[in-house]
Amino acid sequence: MEDKKVIFSGIQPTGTFTLGNYIGAIRNWGSLQEEYNCIYCVVNMHAITVKQEPSKLRKNTLDAYALLMACGIDPEKSILFIQSHVKTHAELSWLLSCSTQFGELSRMTQFKDKSRRHPDDINAGLFTYPVLMAADILAYNADLVPVGIDQKQHLELARNIAQRFNQRYGELFTVPEAYIPEVGAKVMSLQEPSKKMSKSDENPNACILILDDKDTIIRKFKRAVTDSEAEICYREGKDGINNLMTIYSSVTGKNFDEITSEFSGKGYGDFKLAVGEAVADHLAPIREKFAQFSSDKEYLKKCYTEGAEKALAYSQRIVSKAYRKVGFVDKK
Repeated sequence: MEDKKVIFSGIQPTGTFTLGNYIGAIRNWGSLQEEYNCIYCVVNMHAITVKQEPSKLRKNTLDAYALLMACGIDPEKSILFIQSHVKTHAELSWLLSCSTQFGELSRMTQFKDKSRRHPDDINAGLFTYPVLMAADILAYNADLVPVGIDQKQHLELARNIAQRFNQRYGELFTVPEAYIPEVGAKVMSLQEPSKKMSKSDENPNACILILDDKDTIIRKFKRAVTDSEAEICYREGKDGINNLMTIYSSVTGKNFDEITSEFSGKGYGDFKLAVGEAVADHLAPIREKFAQFSSDKEYLKKCYTEGAEKALAYSQRIVSKAYRKVGFVDKK
């Protein structure tokens, strides 16, 4: 790989990405490939910290892989792989768990949150998965990791583990930094525009999935919550319209002044229809590419197999050095 900084990012296979996932993060990943050595991973090992239906997990994993390609991740430019195909992640995770303090893991807010949501399955993996996340990053000596607010604590732990290992055994791991991308627009729920768009929302009209067909997208936007003012402009107190303007701006490139001018004298119905059509047209090529990639099982398998081979070759060098540093005997 060229001598560029390394970016690592993983995404869980939890079903189709939302419009919020796409606008806020994933659509920017493709452009990073030109400037950085990018390593992208479908983290299916993380997914089993909560109960999964095996057949559904398999399908979601392959769909997530095909979707990343459809969103612009090029397996020729980036290393794109499925986590469970690369054994070094689990191997390094054990090593790093012995350089991680119990108290550090017990302070992880996501563990507390998920324990509350899944009280019948508070398993050891749920407790230790931040160490596996650290292994995901450190196995590639990643310089930068794109993180949202909910993952900052885990990146800080990965930094602490790397520093502690380096102090104890000698310099090996790069201490990763957070990558703060250009501000991706924050997309809110179409039904409760004061909260973030989420696929787990009980109201199906609240969330746009990037594989929704055109009719579904337009129908959901037509039902979007607005206000009683009938004025299309961006200002405080107009959460619903502000959200629709943000989305429209993100897919058309128009700024808020241009949008206000474009819809001057028009009603909310016209505006909601225009936003729906613009989003559907913007996502159409992704839906087409996804259908193409997911139907060509042979090509998809070739991509994730080669991706895993590249990831293993890259990470094995680093993990082998870590094994030697802690005093493990070489097998050769």
